[in-house]
Amino acid sequence: MKKLITILFFLSGTYVFAQYYPQQASTNPQPQPVPQRSSGPAVRLHGYTTYAFDDNSVDSYYSDNSYFEGSVNGGFQWGGGLEVMPAPTMGVEFTYLRLDSKADMVYYDNGTQNTIFDVAHNYLFLSFNKYMPVNPKIEPFGGLQLGMGIYNVTNPDNNNSGSATKFAWGIKAGANIWASEKVGIKLQAGLISAVQAFGGSVYFGTGGAGAGVSGFSTYWQFSLGGGLVFRLR
Repeated sequence: MKKLITILFFLSGTYVFAQYYPQQASTNPQPQPVPQRSSGPAVRLHGYTTYAFDDNSVDSYYSDNSYFEGSVNGGFQWGGGLEVMPAPTMGVEFTYLRLDSKADMVYYDNGTQNTIFDVAHNYLFLSFNKYMPVNPKIEPFGGLQLGMGIYNVTNPDNNNSGSATKFAWGIKAGANIWASEKVGIKLQAGLISAVQAFGGSVYFGTGGAGAGVSGFSTYWQFSLGGGLVFRLR
């Protein structure tokens, strides 16, 4: 009888242990190894597609016989940027932007004339970005851009052209919405200004380029749009 009781007690204990241990294992899981991150700063690739609005107050006036005035039209602006992030919420980005538009100008050249010029805008910026994430999916940001604007002006009536490189700066603000760990959608508003972009070596007239106008016009360009952002590392 004692042997039978001992066997039954042993079997009962084994059953209780078998029922209890899996629950303990599930409620106290073993620690998992932490995935190793790649060394070095994070790297991002940006793609931009925005609409740039018109600047209706572009002018350069020296005298009654030496002036131009009119507007530089907006249009579709595209570009890209490569960003290195030395800190989790700070980035330094090299940015290229391109806009092809028209400029409707009234100018003096042996009498008052009107021409719609072709204008190619190329921007090279070093952008300093600050990120303010509110959660893993939404990442507001702001940025300051410093660099140059390269402008090419062509008179379609005679194909004469001129170009100039001017100091340019910009500001931008928006948010990245991360659809996955690697890919996000960018919403952005921006303002670009080129100091004394038109005038001096590039002015609007029959020749398209010349050095006869001493007045200048600072160019302002406001844009709305977005693009895509990719985490490369």
